[in-house]
Amino acid sequence: MDQQAVRDRTGLGVRALARRLLGRVETHAPAPRRSNPDAVIDCAVYVNGRREPGRPHYADALARARRGRDTFVWLGLHDPGPAVLAAVGRTFGLDELTVEQALADGHRPTVQRHGTVTLLVLRTAGYVEHDELTDTSEVIDTGDVMVLLGDRFAITVRHGAAGALRTVRADIERRPELLATGPWAVAYAVCARMVDSYLEVAGHVERDLERVEESVFARERSADIQHIYQLKREVVEFKRAVLPLQAPLRTLLDPGTDGPPRALHRWFVDVDGRLSRAVDRVAAYDDLLTSIVQSRLAQLAVEQNNDMRKIASWAAIAATQTAIAGVYGMNFSHMPELGWRYGYAGALTLMAVAALGLYRLFRRSGWL
Repeated sequence: MDQQAVRDRTGLGVRALARRLLGRVETHAPAPRRSNPDAVIDCAVYVNGRREPGRPHYADALARARRGRDTFVWLGLHDPGPAVLAAVGRTFGLDELTVEQALADGHRPTVQRHGTVTLLVLRTAGYVEHDELTDTSEVIDTGDVMVLLGDRFAITVRHGAAGALRTVRADIERRPELLATGPWAVAYAVCARMVDSYLEVAGHVERDLERVEESVFARERSADIQHIYQLKREVVEFKRAVLPLQAPLRTLLDPGTDGPPRALHRWFVDVDGRLSRAVDRVAAYDDLLTSIVQSRLAQLAVEQNNDMRKIASWAAIAATQTAIAGVYGMNFSHMPELGWRYGYAGALTLMAVAALGLYRLFRRSGWL
C-alpha cells in the first residue's frame, strides 16, 4: 500500500471518529428549555407540601408530578386566550366543556364535577378607592376565578383585575402541612382569600354607607338620589358575588360528595363561617341602602310639596293684583270711583294692602 492510500485511510478514520464524537455531544446536549405563555402567572411542582425550585413549563411540571409520590403541580393563569387554554386542556386532559367554561367569565359561584376533574367557580371582589361618590363612581370591581382540581394538579384561571393570587400562593407555601394534603389545599387557600376579600370590601362599603347616611339626614342635606342609586347598584353587584357562594361551599362539606380530604374539612368549615358573616353584612347593607333610598324619596316628596305650597302662595298673591287691576281696567262709564281724583293711588294702595295681607297669612301658616 502506497503512502497516499495510507493517508487517505487515516483521514477517513479521523473524520469518522470526529463524526461519532460530535454525535455523542449532540445526543447528550440538553434540549432547549420551553417557556410558559404570558398568561401563565406561575407554575410550580410541590412535593410533600414543599415547592421545588424553578418555574418549569406546565407540561414538564405535570410529567414530573405524575412520576412522583405526594406530588402535584399548581398552574396559575390570568385571562388566558383560547389557544393557550386549549393547549393547557390537552396537556391536563380537560374535556371541551371544561375548557369552554374556564375561558368565559361572569359565571355564578358553583361546584361541578367533570369526570375526574372538579371545577370550583368563585367571584372576586375589590374595592375601588374614590374621593367622592358620584352617579358614575365604580365602588366595587368584580371578576371571577376558577379552580380546576385533578389527582395531580390544581389550575387557577382568573378573569379581571381583582383577586390576584400571588399572595395566596406565598401564604400557603409557608404552610407545607396544608399543601401536603394535595391539590384541594389550593382550593382552600383560594376560597379563604376570596372570603377575606369580601370582608375587606364590606368594611370599605360600610364607611361609604355611613357618609351617605350622614348626608341624607344632615340639617343641610347634600346627598343626590342618583349617587345613592349608584351605590345601591354596586352593593347589589357585590351581593351577587357573595351570597351564591354559600350553597357550593356547603356542598363541598357534605360527607356524601367527593370533596376535600378529611384533613381539610375543618378549614373549609372555618371559611364557611367567615362567609356567613360576610353574607350577613352585605344583606344588612342592602337593606340599609333600601331604607336610605326610601327616606330620601320621602324627603324629596316633602320638598316638592313645600315648593308647590310656595308656588301656590305667590300665585294667589299675584292673582289678587290681577283681579283688582282687571276690575278697574274695565273702563265702564258709571264705575265707582272712576272719576275720583285719587282713584289710581287708591287702587295701588288696595293692591299693596291685599298682597301684604296674603303674604303674612301664608307666612304664618308655613307656606312661605
